[in-house]
Amino acid sequence: AYDSPDMIRGIYAGRFFTIYNGEDPEQKYWTLRRKALIFDVPEKPVEISGPDAIPFMEKVLARTISTLKINRGRYAIACTPQGGVFMDGVVFRLEENRFWYVQADGAFETWLIAHSGGFDVTISDPHSRVIQIQGPASMEIMATASDGAITEDMKYFHAGYFDLGGQELYVSRTGFTGELGFEIYCQGEKTDHIKLWKHLMQCGEPHGMEFSSTKCMTVRRIEAGILGNITDMDMTMTPFEAGVGPFIDLDREGWVGREALIGKDQRPLLLGLTCSKAVPGRGSIVLDGDKEVGVMTAGVDSPTLGCGLGYVRFNHADDWVGRQLSIRLGNGDT
Repeated sequence: AYDSPDMIRGIYAGRFFTIYNGEDPEQKYWTLRRKALIFDVPEKPVEISGPDAIPFMEKVLARTISTLKINRGRYAIACTPQGGVFMDGVVFRLEENRFWYVQADGAFETWLIAHSGGFDVTISDPHSRVIQIQGPASMEIMATASDGAITEDMKYFHAGYFDLGGQELYVSRTGFTGELGFEIYCQGEKTDHIKLWKHLMQCGEPHGMEFSSTKCMTVRRIEAGILGNITDMDMTMTPFEAGVGPFIDLDREGWVGREALIGKDQRPLLLGLTCSKAVPGRGSIVLDGDKEVGVMTAGVDSPTLGCGLGYVRFNHADDWVGRQLSIRLGNGDT
């Protein structure tokens, strides 16, 4: 019922997802901002469990994990030994020594296994698919879906198991849009996915919730300043250059990449850019006069701002904020 002959699928973290489904992206965008949308997203939870789960995760992640409470989430980055950004995602503590890392695009499960020598841990795939319900009506929708168990007392980055239409699902108050929203983590073969989907759609219908591809989500995540791994930041950038230095616990020793980051320039190279006359696409060149100073990693048409918007990766750190620059688009126009 939700497929279109115009559907375009992509692959992310080894999973298919809907990039475009023939809809009007701007109509979906305003439904997201004013009501709610439901998305079938390709984020991949990886489970890390065992007696050494905490010391292991504090080796492979640049964020302190030991202080994370059960049923809480925390944004965490994994660095390469050279200090580059390898992966970003959210860690959830399900039990004392059982965690899920909900990863972005990339081979993180393999990376974890490669670093697990000497640790009593199990790295496994819980085969969880993720659904996001985002938008101002999402709280009321999730309250209905959980028979009143989910309320405003559930704060951002809080999580837990809830009965949704007779099935137990893990739910977190998180998302990829900058809007009020929730993520629902299916429990592999234990979950009747069609039953769950019908239940959520039934609960969302009175509030105007609609299904959407991720096209409008991309617009909203750029407006909200949310970065895409590999797209906006990658192994050739340090977390400081990507502007995510506040999520790096440099004072804590022993994690992969720390030594390479000590003493590094902490000024960002990745910044937001607005363009009143065009929508700068990925690969558009940013110019300071006649000099090439950066390249666009992503660009969208922002309905809220009424202009082009995107991220530019500068070639070197400087006082770029507030500067007036020009862009050479993919067709050669400036």
